[in-house]
Amino acid sequence: MSVVNSARDVHVDEIIDVEPRNWLNLKEVPAWFISLGVHLLILFALASITRITLLDSEHAIISSIEEIDPDVFKLDPTISDVVGTAGDTNILSPSLAAAPQTSKEQQEAMKNQLETEIETPEPLFDDKITEPAQEQLTAAVDVTGETDRPGGVAGAIDRLTLEIAATAKEKKLLVVWLFDVSASVSKRRNEIADRFENVYKQLGILEAAENENSLKTAVASFGATTQFITKEPVSDVKEIVAKIRSIKPDASGDENVFGAVNAVSKRWLSYKRQGRRNMMVIVVTDEAGSDAQQNLEETILLTKRNGIKCYVVGNAAPFGQREVILRDYEIEPGLKVDMAVLETGPETVMSERVKMPFWGQTDYKIRQLSSGYGPYGLTRLCAETNGIYFITQETAGPKFEAADMRGYHPDYISIRDYQKKIEKNAAKMALVKTATATRLSKRRLPTPTLVFPATSDNVLRQAITAAQKPVSELDYGLNEIQMMLEQGLKDRKKITEPRWRANYDLALGRVLAIRVRTFGYNTILAEMKSSPKSFTKKGNNAWSLVPAKDVKSSPSVRKLGKQAKELLNGIIDNHPGTPWAYLAAMELDQPLGWGWQELKLNLDPQGNRVRTNNPRFAEEQRKRRERLKKMGIDGSKPVKI
Repeated sequence: MSVVNSARDVHVDEIIDVEPRNWLNLKEVPAWFISLGVHLLILFALASITRITLLDSEHAIISSIEEIDPDVFKLDPTISDVVGTAGDTNILSPSLAAAPQTSKEQQEAMKNQLETEIETPEPLFDDKITEPAQEQLTAAVDVTGETDRPGGVAGAIDRLTLEIAATAKEKKLLVVWLFDVSASVSKRRNEIADRFENVYKQLGILEAAENENSLKTAVASFGATTQFITKEPVSDVKEIVAKIRSIKPDASGDENVFGAVNAVSKRWLSYKRQGRRNMMVIVVTDEAGSDAQQNLEETILLTKRNGIKCYVVGNAAPFGQREVILRDYEIEPGLKVDMAVLETGPETVMSERVKMPFWGQTDYKIRQLSSGYGPYGLTRLCAETNGIYFITQETAGPKFEAADMRGYHPDYISIRDYQKKIEKNAAKMALVKTATATRLSKRRLPTPTLVFPATSDNVLRQAITAAQKPVSELDYGLNEIQMMLEQGLKDRKKITEPRWRANYDLALGRVLAIRVRTFGYNTILAEMKSSPKSFTKKGNNAWSLVPAKDVKSSPSVRKLGKQAKELLNGIIDNHPGTPWAYLAAMELDQPLGWGWQELKLNLDPQGNRVRTNNPRFAEEQRKRRERLKKMGIDGSKPVKI
């Protein structure tokens, strides 16, 4: 303890006893040294301030660069014509807006100087465009589409003349004509070739095009692949007419129209970008296209982003169906096939019409109504690019007024958003699933036999037994359809769009009506089989089932009939003048019950029909089949054209 205290005392004493020292005694320093020191301090202070500012600035720049994604600075060449001098952006930056405006003479001088000094840049475009992200391809676009009925091909050409003239007045224009090479479009191609020069002459723009080089035209064709009829756009359209007529038909049955629009847009896009031209693509076809699933979204993105308007001269899509069946179709002069198939629909993303037979109706016009709209993919392409789909040919059957159909337009949205939309409503989902199932199924719902030979009671019983076999299969299929549709019944009231509501009610009403007919059919056959009726008129040898008001079945079946009538009558009342009302009326036009009617047929004793063959007709059919076989066509099956 004493040692510690002693040491502590010593240290304290040293601090207290030591005389204070002035390390810098100003009285002893020369004046020049003080002046030098003061100046050095000032210089050091200034240098320190500058270094601090530079260091702060350096840190700020480094931190900013580290935080920014370098991909943000990648330029997208596809927007060069949208935000440039010919773009839609008219808002000045604050600095430009505040700057004093130069005189008109100064602006003209500057413009002339720029035009003479700046070299033409290398094209930004090449054929190897980076594929856009999937999110961009399937982005939702709120459009309603524009469809026009100009009154045939001639009317469509007249309307296109006005469109071309209006666009050409804005600035230089490139028009690309894209022709379908299908044999079924040959007549339409020739019709357009006949009027081709008139497209440019009617409003006096052909001469302007030739004199000022303001209007250029290119021609291409498409089938399975795209062919460029003109290697480069031309100003003189007279030389194009012969080339249009020389397009050779392609029997492959593939129409990759969206890939073709994509190809011509890419090939001649430099005319729009560097040439500062408007650009439009006019598609001439009679089908929906084979490649919508693969190429539609990308084609819409390319054309819309670059301001390329798309027009289509085409056919109306069949109501709720992909295919149209053409009877006795002439594939070439003097040569017909029994049935040809055109894929011109549907008018929606997916079919929303459940496929079911109409009993006793053999008229194909009932089954293949016009939807009043073009096929979904091509119509949406026109809508997205501010073009027009021209309906030049309707499918068979009655036509529906545009005013009545105005509130029933399809959903022109991306496939992805369409899927999301139907997933939100069980009734919509049930309808689309059922419609898809009935159209993809390889097993068709059988149509029951309605005529029964009765040369004897035994022949009649055999015919009835054979007719009863497919009835169980028919009822099983109808029961599946009913169950699938009723899975969405709880969301039926949530549907607000008249198109979806009419589709769902028609499907459910029809399946209930057909089930009632099936039950009654089986009941009346069983009664006839157990107790065959006698003919009231001599010479009659067959029985025919005809629609009747009396439904011979159980109370539960009659209840189904009441529900079916309520649904179908509701469609007629709530959706007048539409395909849904037409089909509902056709269903109700045939009563749900059955009755017997006797008749006379040319039968042998075994109940088989006796047919008289015309030798001349048989020979003609044989020659026809041989000609078709040489062309690689099976005349016994529907031919895709």
